[in-house]
Amino acid sequence: MTDLKHYDVILNPVVTEKSTMLTENNVVTFNVPMTATKPQIKAAVEALFSVEVEKVNTLRQDGKVKRFRGITGRRNHTKKAMVKLAEGHTIDVTTGV
Repeated sequence: MTDLKHYDVILNPVVTEKSTMLTENNVVTFNVPMTATKPQIKAAVEALFSVEVEKVNTLRQDGKVKRFRGITGRRNHTKKAMVKLAEGHTIDVTTGV
C-alpha cells in the first residue's frame, strides 16, 4: 500500500523531447519539490509505480528573469529528478498514477 506522503514527493513527469529520448535508456524524469532528497524520491517512485530504482540524479534549476510589458519578473525555481530504473522495469508517463 502506498503512503500518501509519496504523492507529495512526485509532482509531475517531465515530458520533453530530451526526457523522452532518455526513456530509451530506462531513465524517467520527474519534477519534485526543492526539499525532496534522493532517498525520498527513490522510495516514492518505487511505492507509486511498483518498480525497482537503480539510481536517482537530481538537478536544481534557477528560474529565469523574464520581462512582460516592461515589468521584470522571475520564473519559479524547479528541481528535477532523473530516475534510472532497473533492467526490465518501465514506467509509462502518459498514464495517470
